[in-house]
Amino acid sequence: MPFKIPASVKKWLGRLALILAYVLAVPAAGALLGVIYVSVKIATYEQVDDAARIASKQAYLASITHLAAPDAPDVPDVVIILFDDLGYGDLGFTGNRVIKTPHMDALAANGVVLQNYYAPAPVCSPSRAAMLTGRMAPRAGLTHVPFPSGSPFDRLNRFFDNPVRLPREEILIADVLKAGGFFTAMVGKWHMGDHDRSVPTAFGFDKFFGTYYSNDMTPFTLVSGTAADGERVTHEAPVDQTELNPLYAETAEQFIAEAPQDKPLFLYFAHNFPHVPLYAAPHEAGKSDAGLYGDVVQGLDDTVGRIVAALKARGRFDNTLIIVTSDNGPWWEGRGIGRGRKGVSFEGGVNVPFIAHWPRALKPARSDALAMGTDLLPTLLDELQLPLPQDRMIDGKSIAQMLRGGDSPHQVLYYYAAGTLMAVRDAGYKYRARKPVAYPTDPVRFPIWQAHGPWLFDMQADAGEAYDISTRKPEIAARLKAFMDAKNAEMAENPRGWK
Repeated sequence: MPFKIPASVKKWLGRLALILAYVLAVPAAGALLGVIYVSVKIATYEQVDDAARIASKQAYLASITHLAAPDAPDVPDVVIILFDDLGYGDLGFTGNRVIKTPHMDALAANGVVLQNYYAPAPVCSPSRAAMLTGRMAPRAGLTHVPFPSGSPFDRLNRFFDNPVRLPREEILIADVLKAGGFFTAMVGKWHMGDHDRSVPTAFGFDKFFGTYYSNDMTPFTLVSGTAADGERVTHEAPVDQTELNPLYAETAEQFIAEAPQDKPLFLYFAHNFPHVPLYAAPHEAGKSDAGLYGDVVQGLDDTVGRIVAALKARGRFDNTLIIVTSDNGPWWEGRGIGRGRKGVSFEGGVNVPFIAHWPRALKPARSDALAMGTDLLPTLLDELQLPLPQDRMIDGKSIAQMLRGGDSPHQVLYYYAAGTLMAVRDAGYKYRARKPVAYPTDPVRFPIWQAHGPWLFDMQADAGEAYDISTRKPEIAARLKAFMDAKNAEMAENPRGWK
């Protein structure tokens, strides 16, 4: 006889089957709902520009057109050379003895060197946005690093509602100078978006050749274009990065040669190096005592020499303001200053080299006065006698007089990272709020983060930020904390700084 399962057993087996189905189905359904939620959130993410602020931007730029006098003989050419992850101590004029940088050293010897100049953020995109707008990264609306559209990290940014491009209502140095009659050109790394007209030729550049992203992102392509015709990929991925330095140098020379003689020139030369991965052209390899990193930096110096030669050939070199600096401190290699590296708001992450060379207007000097990348826009407008936009807060201040031996216009500097105010410093002291500090250990892949602080550092006696003296000088710590609290309250009330 066939075996028969008793009815009572069948009943319990049925209940067990239902329980198992429920137990298995709920997580599966939850996972499915989670995937749907994430997918919809990413797909429907939209970074919205402020139409009213775009209109006020256009009105401001139109007013600049009427005020500017680009054909005046005293209007200088302007060249900003920005390197990616170049450390304060990687150059001859800052004390390096194994990397040879004669061209930058020559500019430093005949220009103004700022020894307390700070990148506005410890990573590239927020730092660039702040430098070009004169507004700290939270004001400028770009607190995080954008990634190529559609990439996994781009999707993460969208999921967490992080900005994925520079808002179109922001006003860049190139916008103002183009409205003021300059021929404007950019070579190199943009890294403030690749869509919705958040690209160089939509922000005041007549010509652009370079890349939208860091050289470690894929697909790494090179883009070329004009304000009239738009931008398109001219060098498909993967670009041979051993040719990047020669390509950038040749394009810079070409843009300088093509610049009309009846217009002043603005060139923004933003190299991808020495950001990793590192590549040197065959004629650059093996030339430095600092390995491949040193070869790359020496290649960058050669490019500076080529730009200088092209500017001299243009015939206006004595009346050209050349600024050389870096977007943040060094990453895996390179020599910073003090404590920390790229990505952190300790000195090593944000104290970067700075040269201002302008023979007609500036005498050679070295200064310890405080300055930050946000100062470049207001300084240039001051030099050109053009007004600042009145519809928005500008965090930077003109350092025109400071470059001529005057004092810093800043009472304090504010250190932001990923939209968070991390520290405040004045001429003598730096106050860091209680924040997590990384504790990496070999060979563990992930560091431990422990909260420490608040800390107060004596920047004259302890530029390396080694010793907290907050208990010794509580009144100074309290004073700087008050600046921090006031700035946080201001930002909470008006994050984008609209007037």
